[in-house]
Formats: sequence, C-alpha cells, structure tokens
Amino acid sequence: MTLTRRAATLTLAAGTGLMASGLSFARRQDARWTSAPDLPFPVQEIYPALLDGTLYVIGGFAVGISERPLDISDRVLALTPSIDESWREMPRLPVATHHPQCVGLDGTLYAIGGYTAENGGAWSNTSRVWTLRPGDDDEWQEGPALSGPWAENVAVALNGRIHVLTGRRPSGAQNAEWNHQSDVTAHLVFDPASGEWTTLAPSPSARNSAAAAVMNGLIHVVAGRTVSGGNTPMHEVYDPASNSWTMAAPLPQPSRGPRGSGGLAAASVGDTLYVFGGEWFEDGGGVYEEVWAWRANTDTWESAGRMPTPRHGLGALSLDGAIYTIGGAAQRGAVDTSTKVDVFRP
Repeated sequence: MTLTRRAATLTLAAGTGLMASGLSFARRQDARWTSAPDLPFPVQEIYPALLDGTLYVIGGFAVGISERPLDISDRVLALTPSIDESWREMPRLPVATHHPQCVGLDGTLYAIGGYTAENGGAWSNTSRVWTLRPGDDDEWQEGPALSGPWAENVAVALNGRIHVLTGRRPSGAQNAEWNHQSDVTAHLVFDPASGEWTTLAPSPSARNSAAAAVMNGLIHVVAGRTVSGGNTPMHEVYDPASNSWTMAAPLPQPSRGPRGSGGLAAASVGDTLYVFGGEWFEDGGGVYEEVWAWRANTDTWESAGRMPTPRHGLGALSLDGAIYTIGGAAQRGAVDTSTKVDVFRP
C-alpha cells in the first residue's frame, strides 16, 4: 500500500461526487442476517462504541454533512436497538475527527486519538481524548491525553480499563499527512480510577487498520495492514493476567484478493471470534465479502458465510448475541460510503 490510497480518500471524493451505497447484493438468503435502521448519512472509517445497550457512532469520514462530497465528521449518533426505530443525534465532538477509537466504559463514552485537520492536512494525528457521559453531559469533555499523537490503532475495554494497541504515530516533526507517520507496536492502558495512561507489553507486530475484540478475558488483534508490506493476516492474542502475547491462527486465504485484510471489523459471541469485510489495493483493489469465525477450542478459522453488504472502514458491535455491522464503504477507498447497518446472528 502507498500514499496513493490516502491521498485519494479526499481528492477522489472531491472529484467524483460520492453516492451513498444502495447495494443490498440481493443475497439475504442467509437467515443469520437481518437489517437494522440505516444511519442518517453515509459514514466510514469508524470505530463504534457500545455503552449500556446503546450503539454509538462517533466521527469518521461522512457524506452529506458539508459542501464537500466527503468530509471529516464531528457528528455523534446513537441507537438503542431495543427501543429506537431510528438513530438519534448526540452532542457533537468539539473537533471533527476520523478514525477515533471509541469505547464505552462505566457510563462514559471515550473518543481516543484519531485524525483531524488541525495541522493543515486531513491526516493530523492527535493525542486528544474526549469523554461524554450520556444523559449527564451536554457536551464532550477533554480527558487525559495519550502520551503522543496516535491513530489507526485498536481499542477495547477489559477489566475496567481501556487498552489501545498498534496503529500509527508521526515518524518525525511533521504531522499533517498520512505519509508523515509510521506503524507502531505500542500498547497503552487507561485506568479511569487514576486517570492515568501506562505502558504494557507491546504487540509482536507493527500494523494499522487492524480489528480487535475481547473474548474470554483475552484481547484478540486480527489482520490490518503495513505501509511496506500491505495487508497482513496476523492474529495475536494478549493476556492481561501475564502481560504477554501469543500467536493464533492467521486469517485464511479469501476467495478474492490477498490474504489478510485492512479496515475490517471484529466482534465475539460466546467462544467464537468473528471478523467482517475489509479492503485490499493490489490489482485495482476491492472489498472482502467473507465472514470468518475463529473457534477458541481448536485455534482454527472457518467460513461463516458472506456479508450481504460487503464493506471496509465499518464497525462491529456485539449485543445480546447479535453483531451489528455499521457503516463503512462498499468499494475500496472513499467510494460508495454506506448507511447500512446489517445484523448477524450466529
């Protein structure tokens, strides 16, 4: 993967006038898939959060929120599937941000790091952390910052703390464009009780645009991409009890595209980890259709069918035995940004 992908995200959008994806692929014969309310506008490059039974979409690259065909979003949306028939607006982020890591923990939403346009480019890596207590706060508050700018990482809540892992940081003094940054193995944890970030064992491999989920008290970090080597299928597992990592089975070979995936999403149900979609850029690129299931008892992947709306830059959240796949784009890069919310029930 080269800078071409990042430069194209905004310049391609400005030149083509992106349309929201209306594709359903007419493939909903798989009864495991149903539809939830669409988002009110198309959005991609999101990491949604779950808090007290409500799904939250925070920031991202969105269509229809400004005069630009594709713009960095400050919008925050919420859906409580057991109550709501449509998404509702929440207080907006103080600074429009794409790729923020969003986590819900103990009544508080966190939007961690990501990219802004504050330094003149659309890929200004930020160390800011924003917090919101839905129902109590009228606006987002600035929380304890990261130790430095950090984006395209993964984040999960586990045992009352927030882990942030891998991703990209500025590699020099410049911090405005995507090529000013490099992949890292960093691993920080935030303790709300102390309000402090501390360092834990780094991940075995540096990568960005991976997916992560918690299962059986362990953190799984799956796939992603590297600047020099493109997509990676690596699957690494962190054990907080020993502050150590182990390797698990990598993603299998897909039906189309290279092995591995960037911009995919992951969530767990029971003893199974599921991953969805993602993109590749070689030979014209594309979006992966596969849903893969990793079984903890055998350390093996198996097919769990195909997505009715294949996407990358989407989010996945597990709630009441179902997985909500939210937003993203139906073609690689900035094309066909989507409003779709499809629900997978294993």
